[in-house]
Amino acid sequence: MWKEFKAFALKGNVLDLAVAVIIGAAFGKIVTSLVNDIIMPLFGLVFGGINLKELKFTHGKVVLSYGGFLQTVVDFFIIAFSIFLVIKLAGKFKRKEVEVVKVVETVPPTVEVVLLTEIRDLLHANQTSSSNN
Repeated sequence: MWKEFKAFALKGNVLDLAVAVIIGAAFGKIVTSLVNDIIMPLFGLVFGGINLKELKFTHGKVVLSYGGFLQTVVDFFIIAFSIFLVIKLAGKFKRKEVEVVKVVETVPPTVEVVLLTEIRDLLHANQTSSSNN
């Protein structure tokens, strides 16, 4: 069982996924800091010097703190847009790779290749006819 787990854990896809999760977590912290420390204070200045994180709606004893929720929504959109850009960039590289393969496949054979193919076919036809006799 240990050998199977070791083989699974050391596969390229699992290691790539682990690296992606670690980088994603670090990126999430960077985006959260960007939103909390730069973007939301700038929005606060634009909207009259208020701290958007402190925004709340109070009704009796019930307090709805929607400022923190707004920050989380901004975090989400920045991260989602970043992932969209990365996937779009990866798609462009993938298409270029496919186009190169198509160009290689559509190159016509050279004169030497055509002649060698004809010689091969003739030799094969001669071998087949002599084996039938």
